[in-house]
Amino acid sequence: MNTSFDWGLVRSFLAALEHGSLLGAARALQASQPTLGRHIAELESQLGVLLFERTGRGLRPTEAARQLAESARLMEAGAHQLARAASRTDEMISGTVRITASQPVACYLLPPVLARLRQQHPGIQVELVSSNEVSNLLRREADIALRMVRPDQGSLVAQLIGEVPLCACASQGYLQRRGTPLEPADLLGHELIGSDRQDLLLKGFAAMGYPVTPAHFAFRTDDLIATWEAVRAGLGIGFTAQYLLRQDARVQRVLPQLPIPALPMWLAVHQEIRTSRRIRTVYDFLAAEMPGQF
Repeated sequence: MNTSFDWGLVRSFLAALEHGSLLGAARALQASQPTLGRHIAELESQLGVLLFERTGRGLRPTEAARQLAESARLMEAGAHQLARAASRTDEMISGTVRITASQPVACYLLPPVLARLRQQHPGIQVELVSSNEVSNLLRREADIALRMVRPDQGSLVAQLIGEVPLCACASQGYLQRRGTPLEPADLLGHELIGSDRQDLLLKGFAAMGYPVTPAHFAFRTDDLIATWEAVRAGLGIGFTAQYLLRQDARVQRVLPQLPIPALPMWLAVHQEIRTSRRIRTVYDFLAAEMPGQF
């Protein structure tokens, strides 16, 4: 007897035993009659015993088949139990997943997505780190990172999940007080909200032919939430992610013709952590759900 036989053939054996013919077994398993015949012949060869005698009325089980039937049924029950256990495991994915994202993403984009995640996977707890540093993923201080720059470390796997449109915007109160700019050059006569140490806005103005300096900005901060709140408060015209305008109907976009490049949104995870079922579940969920939030 070959003890390393194909366990998958037992299903065909039990169907033939129950239905008494290859035709009946094939119908029950939604397979072809020749396929069932090959399965029975192969199982007989692997076990080294004759299981059925072929008669004009169908299949007659041999004594060996009757002796093996109970063990085969136990195997079938075990397979069903394994499938049910796997299904329960899929439904009960649990544990903590730590996500890191920039401030606006963490505060405005992620909460509704995480609410849907909680509904689908109530066993998963989320820890959210509001940070712009990619290094915390490398140091294993987070499992998944949402970033506006692609991580270039070889130990990280990054997936581009979309682009975040940016815009110039101001509160209605500010625009009523100072007027609405119609051309990019009009910005130079307005109160602007800009960065403190970062120079991306200065480079953007320079690319349009306006060599502005930090002195052109009435309010400067590198805190993205503070920038948004300054816009809402009417401190001036700011440059933010367009999705933030959904947070306050009193803030409106200005100068839609401004050539402001969109920011890429990258979803990153450490290579070794991808094998974790709960992290993979959250990673795939974010990849599917986040693009609809931009």
